[in-house]
Amino acid sequence: MTIHQELQVHEQDRVPWGTEVPETRAEELAPRLRVEGAVQTARRPVERAVPVPAPAVTGHRFLVYKQDPSVTVLGVRPVFVPTVVLNGPTDARITTVLPNVTPVARNINGDFIFTPNSPQFDCAHTFAVVRETLTMYERHNGGDPIPFAWNVGGSTDRISVFPRAGQGANAFYSRTAKALKFLFFTPQGQPASTTVFTCRSLDIVSHETGHAVLDGLKPGWLGTGNPPQTGGLHESFGDLSAVFLALAQPDQADALVALTKANLHDKSFLSAVAEEFGAALGKPTGLRNADNDLKLSQVGNEVHAISQVFTGAIYDVLADIYAFELARQRRTKDPAVVLIEVAAALCKLLFDAIVAAPAVGAGYVDVANKMLQISASRGDPAIYRTFIRNRFAVREITTAATPLRDLLSGEMRMTEADYTGDGQDITEVEPFDERSASLLAEQDRSLCCGTMQMPEYRVIDSERLAKRDPLEDDDILRNELDELRRAFST
Repeated sequence: MTIHQELQVHEQDRVPWGTEVPETRAEELAPRLRVEGAVQTARRPVERAVPVPAPAVTGHRFLVYKQDPSVTVLGVRPVFVPTVVLNGPTDARITTVLPNVTPVARNINGDFIFTPNSPQFDCAHTFAVVRETLTMYERHNGGDPIPFAWNVGGSTDRISVFPRAGQGANAFYSRTAKALKFLFFTPQGQPASTTVFTCRSLDIVSHETGHAVLDGLKPGWLGTGNPPQTGGLHESFGDLSAVFLALAQPDQADALVALTKANLHDKSFLSAVAEEFGAALGKPTGLRNADNDLKLSQVGNEVHAISQVFTGAIYDVLADIYAFELARQRRTKDPAVVLIEVAAALCKLLFDAIVAAPAVGAGYVDVANKMLQISASRGDPAIYRTFIRNRFAVREITTAATPLRDLLSGEMRMTEADYTGDGQDITEVEPFDERSASLLAEQDRSLCCGTMQMPEYRVIDSERLAKRDPLEDDDILRNELDELRRAFST
């Protein structure tokens, strides 16, 4: 899909694409935004006898991939970012870096609309998805800003976003670089036209932004000294960020409901993570599948595999709550509206549970228990907690405090708000296996995204990371430098 910017001006009035113009000059121009053949003309407001309220929100339109580039049902569409964004794009929290391209400029409407797949488009698209992910979590944080790990002592340093950081089949977040970096690669034996730019996938950009958000909330969780499950929480939070961001957008939620007939366990773009990247590696359902059946006993201590167990449990809870609320509200709300509301409530529940979890060494059961307790405190139906207990238990994460016979037999009463299976609304459960490799072994990060591979998280201990002290390259090389000092002191 292409969006064209047409300026209906005389030849002497023409301005280069993307150029900002003074406000007085802009009033003389009549730009039109053409989307798929439909023309919308921006003109001066029509004079009215009765005043109309002026919009309270300023913001900008961005042209983005609404999902993964391979998801053609959604494709490229404009989105509205309701905050002030300067040329770059940059705002108070995020800046964009692409040598010889940035800063890219807003057009005369103040929008960042560029030809899809151009360098300028990649800058605008990546910025917009990072901003949308951060904004989603700030809304769940009561509207308060979430610090990046380095925002201490009054520091307001931004995170730098590199849409085309270099060649490679990866993307990563770095605390020491204060950056998100997205690489690009051409599958082996394929022409250059098949190059995969990781910055163009909403899934990948939101995933890596999730790492940055979680590092600000729980700065001790990225250290390798934590149990494998703590690393799994980081990777899962990234994947779930992409899932919840998709469901925070009405057009995606509506498309998903129509595609699956409101069955979240039907094959869809929601559960498949980074489809284009996965296809380039020969994986037909993306890099990972959020709608999976993995158990902890099947995954050992490899962090990416472990993360899918937690992701799958949360995805199942989402599908369960949606089925319950859809049955309860089908006569009063559109199914897509119900899905948006359910996803937002579950995302906030998970967010609040993670905030309340231990600063270091957190396991899946810690987050599960916080979810149960917070759900009870905010007055959710008891069946919500039954879903949570069941889904974590069937994955061998927690003990089955509620018998699983109804779940496993398919006879659960999915429409009864007070259903608990045995009459007990338990809000604290125990680990299924305290001797699990996912709790005791060292973290295996060999298959993780670039974030978990960064040396800063392998070398610096979790307690030091949790303090959010400034990190320099010499901190990463501390052991080697100390050895050199000892060697050179004799």
